[in-house]
Amino acid sequence: MPLRFAATLAQRRFDVRFELAAGETLAVLGPNGAGKSTLLALLAGLLTPTWGRAELDGAVLFDVGERGSVLTEPRERGISLLAQEALLFPHLSALENVAFGPRSRGVHRVSARATALAWLDRVGVPELAGRRPAQLSGGQAQRVALARALAADPALLLLDEPLAALDVGVAPAMRLLLRDVLRERTAVIVTHDPLDAFLLADRVLVLEDGRIVESGATAEVLTRPVTAFGARLAGLNLVPGRRTRAGFTGRNGLEVPLADAVPVGAVPVGASMALAVRPAAVGVSLSARAAPESGQGPHSGADPDSEFGPGSASHSASHSTSDSARLAATIDDVEHRGDVVRVHAAGLAADVAPADVVALGLVPGLPVVLTMRHSDVVVYPTPLPDQDADPDGR
Repeated sequence: MPLRFAATLAQRRFDVRFELAAGETLAVLGPNGAGKSTLLALLAGLLTPTWGRAELDGAVLFDVGERGSVLTEPRERGISLLAQEALLFPHLSALENVAFGPRSRGVHRVSARATALAWLDRVGVPELAGRRPAQLSGGQAQRVALARALAADPALLLLDEPLAALDVGVAPAMRLLLRDVLRERTAVIVTHDPLDAFLLADRVLVLEDGRIVESGATAEVLTRPVTAFGARLAGLNLVPGRRTRAGFTGRNGLEVPLADAVPVGAVPVGASMALAVRPAAVGVSLSARAAPESGQGPHSGADPDSEFGPGSASHSASHSTSDSARLAATIDDVEHRGDVVRVHAAGLAADVAPADVVALGLVPGLPVVLTMRHSDVVVYPTPLPDQDADPDGR
């Protein structure tokens, strides 16, 4: 593996280990304070670990232990860091900013400028070569900063929220540019945006409180999350639970049979599992306790047994008892989200059309029934302990 990393930083309660193959891009995600920036700073040489060892292409970046420490200077590590802000040298032109990396390695001025021009062309701004940073827009400056990082020909490229400071109209073009240049690079990108992970990364690592809580192939982590944070990133409902004799039982009482993708004997009874389902696939209907008497209430014309999702009644009418899971719940919150209303109940979110929310009178405290087709849920084993599950697997 070109990159091997293991480090602890006691004062930040940071303890992380991972490996990265040549040409792979690793997306590091996590809430604020999770340790993402600490990881980049340790790799770049801006922080010294309490303990640990990291190697890049066989060369030691740091080796800190009981017998002493070896710390390679940041400029000798073969690593380039692209931060949220472009941080260009204000007194140099765009061309000289990009040429700085090759020049600092002893490359002749003429060759360094030729390399810089080539990279400015690659990132789509060759016409900006003579401008200084004060004359550049945010998107232009970030492209120049990317060219500067790549012109140094790093063995490892670090990107710290490279799109966070860009306007929404500029970010998509920059994301496509990064997708192009990262195909050839070993890189670590810190981001809050799951779209960056989906489009740019081969693998995902999720940090929380200085520890790795999820890791794996991008599609796997963002479609089968095992933590609440991972589920939020992926836009999914996550129901922790356990394998039971009947199939899967969630902590919230949701029960579904196991699909063919999870053979009955593959997961032992009592094993920890999780269920993932999109909010758009969760239907909402009135509980019998909430159904009004005929002619009473603002939703008196609504059928208490009809189910509503973003496609209204026609979307949910095909939910039959035999192919759907049902869960009685009480609405905790109702949240407007653009063209849908998100209804929260029993740890689940359901996206419902505004007209259906009015028709059913969906408000916090109202008893409802949540439904979802078995075919719309994904149930999978998870390594996380399920402390609240029935140890007998019932």
